[in-house]
Amino acid sequence: MQSGISASEELVSEFSTLLSDRSRFALLVTISSEALRPLATLSRSGSDFNANLAQLTPYLKHNEPLYVFLRRHENAPYLVAVTYIPDAAPVRPKMLFASTRLTLVRELGSEHFRESIFTTNPEELSPAGFERHDKHTKLDAPLTEEERTLADVKRAEAEAGAGTGVREIHMSSTMSMPVKDDALKALTDLGRGGGRVLVTLKINAQDESVELVPDSSKPANITEVANAISTSEPRFTFFRYQVSRGAESKDIILFFYTNPATAGTKAVKNRMIYPLQKRAVLGMAEKECGCVVEKKFEVEDPSEITEELVLEELFPKVETKPAFRRPKRPGR
Repeated sequence: MQSGISASEELVSEFSTLLSDRSRFALLVTISSEALRPLATLSRSGSDFNANLAQLTPYLKHNEPLYVFLRRHENAPYLVAVTYIPDAAPVRPKMLFASTRLTLVRELGSEHFRESIFTTNPEELSPAGFERHDKHTKLDAPLTEEERTLADVKRAEAEAGAGTGVREIHMSSTMSMPVKDDALKALTDLGRGGGRVLVTLKINAQDESVELVPDSSKPANITEVANAISTSEPRFTFFRYQVSRGAESKDIILFFYTNPATAGTKAVKNRMIYPLQKRAVLGMAEKECGCVVEKKFEVEDPSEITEELVLEELFPKVETKPAFRRPKRPGR
């Protein structure tokens, strides 16, 4: 999902200074008046990166998202792009900062950043936090411009060969979400009752587009659906469910959002991005593809999805209260 917010001229100027002035340590960026603007610039107190991190503490609020560009490396690309979105932040700022993150890096030049980090608490931006991050993420040697261009060409050729395009679905005047064509086609087929019974979606980590998870299975029950869902990565799953209980029959679409608890930086990012995208995905499925969801389920692990859980939601037990009986009069 992308927000349509862009970098201000002031931010572009400050970023240029960060690149050219080796005495600069950090550039802090916020969103204000529908634009990306510099919040503060920090100078190096010495050559030790870990010692300089202490300067960030006053700016890392428990409920305010922030972008932080850090000069960490001596050789180009010098910078690390940090997206800080604390759990206690209000929903709208969370959505804005998460959906604007890629736009910000692209506008300023992705070639200037060695890596991007997604964080949710200040401790992750401490020396101990970076040490853990480096253990989880073994940094690859930076690509040359020629290597980056070649990689882009190969990726474009792969997409063209697969016949997969991308559409920008506009969710509001300021929010849009890139969705792969095959995902839209699969959801449309499901919504029309065209033979497909299962559609599983994921978010591409590179461009944050919504794409289809290849799966030709046709599960006949909830247990088979649960077995078809990844146990290591988040998924949005749509399932056409036909069920009867007594005289009542249903032919409906169910939605399952799963987000397994796994360790690592990627998992932290997923646990933030997927919840923010969930509402947009549901809106896109209904408005663009005709997939009207009857019941939504949110669980951590696919193993929590059971026939019993679904049936209890679809056919809730009706409590029958005993009829009121007037007490007999004394002597009768």
